[in-house]
This record gives sequence, C-alpha cells and structure tokens, in this order.
Amino acid sequence: MQSGREKAYAYLKGSVLTDPDMQDRFLSEQDLADRIGISRTPIREALLLLAAEDLVRLVPKRGAHIAPLSGRDIRELMEMRGLIERFAAETTTAHGIVPVTEMTDLLAHQESLRGEHTTKEFIAADHRFHAALVAAVGNTLMSRQYDALRSRQSRVGIITPYRTGRRQDEVLAEHRQILDGLVAGDAAAACTAIDRHLRATQHILLAA
Repeated sequence: MQSGREKAYAYLKGSVLTDPDMQDRFLSEQDLADRIGISRTPIREALLLLAAEDLVRLVPKRGAHIAPLSGRDIRELMEMRGLIERFAAETTTAHGIVPVTEMTDLLAHQESLRGEHTTKEFIAADHRFHAALVAAVGNTLMSRQYDALRSRQSRVGIITPYRTGRRQDEVLAEHRQILDGLVAGDAAAACTAIDRHLRATQHILLAA
C-alpha cells in the first residue's frame, strides 16, 4: 500500500505537473490534500522531493511554484537526452545487448494506444521505449539522470500536440527507424534516427 507521501508524489508528478493549465502557478497544499484525501504533511513532503528534482520551486510564504521551462531549458534538456540516448545506442550495439524484444513489445504497445483519449498513456509509452534502451547500458546513475530529464520535459505540458493522429503517427515512425537501426546493429543509423526524433520533439516543445 502506498504511503501518503508516495500517493501525493505520484499524483503531483503524473497529473499536476503535466497539466498545461498549471504551468506558472502556485500550488495550494490544502487544495491538493483535499483532492487526494490525505493530510497536508505528506503533500509538503512530496513537494520537497519534487523541489529536490528541480520540478517545482519552493518560494517562502508563497508555496510551491511550477515554473515553465524556457526555450533555453528545453534546448539544453534535449541536448542532454541526445547525449545519453546516442551513447546508449552505440554501447548496446557494440556489445550486442540491444533490448530488441522489449523495445519491439513497447513499440507495439504504444501503437495500440494511438488515439485522442489515450494521449497520456501514449506519452508514457514513449518514455518507456527510450528508457529501455538507456537501461540496457547497465548504468544505474545514467538511468536515474535520464528519468529526471524526462520528468523535467513533462513540465512543458505537451498533451495537446500529441492528441492529433498525425503527430502520433510521426512518433511511431521515428521510433521504428530507431529500432530498425538498433536491430541491424547500425549505431550510426540509430543515432541519426534518434537525432531526427529529438529535433522533432524539440520543435513540438518549443511551440507548446
């Protein structure tokens, strides 16, 4: 059973921080406590955890602020994602440890989530697809840092652009190109596909 802090943390990270309407707003501990059905103490503890991850900013006498990412923040974030994902592609192909079955299954699952009413699930599947490649490297610290980057990306509030079938189809095609390169053991092709995918994602984030 989840503790109050864990419940609050999951709710804030999965629902509040990804809500475009919540960007640049202060959070009310009491309102959150009422919504989740717990006391304010675990809410405060969860906000401290999120602040440590730089996902919210704690302002004295004002509370927790969800600061929107700037264009520079987004570009730096995508550069870091590129460094990690390209390294993962090069390392896993060089050592023959590409998680082909897992990534193939994740891509098939993501394809099944295509549609207007499963947008959040589609984006979550997107993260799992990339995270599986990074995890295959076997570097726990790298995987943790990568997850933190994706959490920061979620603050942009990119649900709306992904509701269109067109962008979902583009994402799926970009993922297939990444996987095709990995399956072929062609690190250069996989890295090129990763760069193309991240450029498209950055364009969406900057326009959100």
